[in-house]
Amino acid sequence: MTKKLFITLSLLTAFALVGCNNTDNAADEREQIVDELDPEAENTPKNPEGNDKLGYVRYSKEQVDNDNEKSHIVNIDRTKMANMIARIILRNDGFDEVATLVTDKEALIAYAKEDELETENAADIAKKTAVSILPEYFDVYVSDNEMIMHDIQSLHNSSTKNDNYDNTLDQIIDRMKQSLQGK
Repeated sequence: MTKKLFITLSLLTAFALVGCNNTDNAADEREQIVDELDPEAENTPKNPEGNDKLGYVRYSKEQVDNDNEKSHIVNIDRTKMANMIARIILRNDGFDEVATLVTDKEALIAYAKEDELETENAADIAKKTAVSILPEYFDVYVSDNEMIMHDIQSLHNSSTKNDNYDNTLDQIIDRMKQSLQGK
């Protein structure tokens, strides 16, 4: 009798474990789908094909109409934007060096170019690059005055809350406006 009870309990335990394992697999699959559709998930080295993937999200009104979403602040990583702008400009022939500063309302781009690159063409490339990346409300200023690169760099650790920030920024923008601004 004990032997039959032991075998029966062993079989029931085995069935229970197999059944729970299948439930975990279904839950894991659901979590994987949720993770893949998470708009805040970033490409990591674990996902080398991430650059080839399309961007997609889907929300219901209920998901967006909750307290957590109402307190969700949309922000822009200004350093990443500046980095992207500068790198894309440098992919064009004729640019030797680019300094880019992105504030809360402006993008300042100063560059050193080769003599073969026409001044107007360089200004167009720099401005169109920034305009294509940043939200429409940004004002974009460009200059081929290499001294302005140093001025832009002097603001790289500044905060938009710094009192001297606005005055210095306005002075740099006034100097940049003396250069061709591109189309």
